[in-house]
Amino acid sequence: MHEDVRRLEASHRSLPPLAGLHDYRTVLHAHAEDSAHTGGTRPEMLADARRAGVQAIFLSDHYRPPRDFITSSWRGSHDGVLFVPGSEERGFLLYPMASIMDRMELPTPEFIRIVTAGEGLIFLSHVEEHPNHPVAGLTGMEIYNRHYDAERDPASLLALALKLTDPRELAELQEGVQRYPDEVFAFQCEYPEVYLAAWDAGTQQRRLTGVAANDCHHNNVLIVKMADANTVLLGTNVDKDDQMRKVTTALRPGLAALLRGHKPGDILARVDLDPYFRSFRNVSTHVLAPELTEPALRAALKAGHAYVAHDWMGDATGFRFEALAADGSRAALMGDEVKFAPGLRWSAQFTLPCRVRLLRNGHELQSQRPTASWEARLTEPGVYRVEGWLTLDGEERPWLYSNPIYVR
Repeated sequence: MHEDVRRLEASHRSLPPLAGLHDYRTVLHAHAEDSAHTGGTRPEMLADARRAGVQAIFLSDHYRPPRDFITSSWRGSHDGVLFVPGSEERGFLLYPMASIMDRMELPTPEFIRIVTAGEGLIFLSHVEEHPNHPVAGLTGMEIYNRHYDAERDPASLLALALKLTDPRELAELQEGVQRYPDEVFAFQCEYPEVYLAAWDAGTQQRRLTGVAANDCHHNNVLIVKMADANTVLLGTNVDKDDQMRKVTTALRPGLAALLRGHKPGDILARVDLDPYFRSFRNVSTHVLAPELTEPALRAALKAGHAYVAHDWMGDATGFRFEALAADGSRAALMGDEVKFAPGLRWSAQFTLPCRVRLLRNGHELQSQRPTASWEARLTEPGVYRVEGWLTLDGEERPWLYSNPIYVR
């Protein structure tokens, strides 16, 4: 996979920005210093954002009254990275304009109206937990969530535990993380069918902006700790000893070699799977806005001028999906609504040659062989979006999801 990513880099092309717009790599659903199960800090997040080329972060603090997630968090530019405060609560990502601490218990319809007052935003989160949730009043929803990938693949978590408790396999895992960090982090990632099905159904009812959920906490630092001469504790950087799993040499004989020469309490191994930098490279929401300010990004997200990309496979910055008029002028950008008219056609420009899927109302209309420039006739009304797929190690993987254009 790593070799294929490097090969793709050679065919990368830079695309000029759309007139009056910039492509800002943005992270939504990000946690720091906000719960017992969060291992990362905001300064750490900032440093890794700068390293990963992320220009904006919409925080999603866990709700912890009386702490106010708006007034007690970061807001504005910090060393060139724009922070917008918000919260993950009640199954949503909340980005109100001002504090709503005294209205957090309102009935859901009224709560949504309070959050979205002015330029406030609200996105349905963890869609797998409520795929049929009403979409009335919502700004949008997550169309990918990294946490769900891990949650639906328990066998992979067992495989990691087995690697941690055998010296040879542990060394292999440590080498893999050191040499191929993006690939190891992405091994659980799958096509988010549950999320996309809910989104495609929802966009038949109203315009809904699709965003990526990094759901990053920097809490997957895997730890092997000595308990006694025959026992280790397995857990993460946010686990207390009584929350960690005990594994003995009777179950995993290879542990004897790891335990030799150590004393209870010693850390025998530490493997960091999810620094913010790696999470930010794995997936982001690219927002097309005229400037890097909170009002501009809020307006662009509300309008659906955004797309989701797994940037570790290839930098997608510059992608555009448009409806063009007969004279070649732009009739609509992703997120926009346009009236059907003869002569309209689709145009998508990618930074890498990829297989292009055109979907109408959630159903595939076309699947184009790998190309970086794609056009097609627009023949009927509907809700249209495109996907870009790349082949790594012989396996097709989803790389990019556009927001829809709504043809009425």
